[in-house]
Amino acid sequence: MVKPTYGSGSLVEFIRLLPEGVGVIPMYAGIKEHSEQGYLAAMDNYHARVADLAQIGVDLIHPEGAPPFMLRGYKGEQEIVKNWEEKYKLPIFTSGISQAEALRALGIKRFVGCTYYRDNKLNELFTRYFSDAGFEVLGMEGMQVPPGEWENTSPEEIYAHLKSSFLRHPQAQGIYLLGSGAWRVIDVVPVEEDLGVPVVHPVAARIWCVQKRLRVRQPIKGAGRLLAELP
Repeated sequence: MVKPTYGSGSLVEFIRLLPEGVGVIPMYAGIKEHSEQGYLAAMDNYHARVADLAQIGVDLIHPEGAPPFMLRGYKGEQEIVKNWEEKYKLPIFTSGISQAEALRALGIKRFVGCTYYRDNKLNELFTRYFSDAGFEVLGMEGMQVPPGEWENTSPEEIYAHLKSSFLRHPQAQGIYLLGSGAWRVIDVVPVEEDLGVPVVHPVAARIWCVQKRLRVRQPIKGAGRLLAELP
């Protein structure tokens, strides 16, 4: 996988939840500026790291980080991945691809998105990505957490944000979380239990997508509906 930054929280959680026997080689795009310009400028690093992983001889490549790809639009992202797969003859999926596929697998066509970005322009671009992918996005609710402080967000703050966002859009069939720097997979469990709708967490979608592409099926209890049911 190619992680966007050097934060280790979501990587540790990802490896812990993977089926035994699935190994991970992490590389990094080294994004330092969490802005539209910073995300767009990172693509050269992604190209280089994907080439490195292909040369190593992995079975599957996951360039992680939704914003760097979503900012290019749904069709733009599809084109990048298609070119990589044709060049390296390997299956490749981005965060956006895994999340859109997970939403479809859960039967979610209409959802409310929750992010921890204060930049409304970025949230609008995320909305457009999913709209172009065929979803009805009722809202993309930012959490207003300053960059660099995402991992310090408490479970209580996360719960309050997710629940209040859903209550503003009660017709949503599910909740989508963008980014894995603030919330953990376990944070979705009480929200699903209380609101009765599935929550798509980036790490859970990643695990689900890896199992699907490697043709492995190992359900995980206590980590939300997506990993418990593996639809």
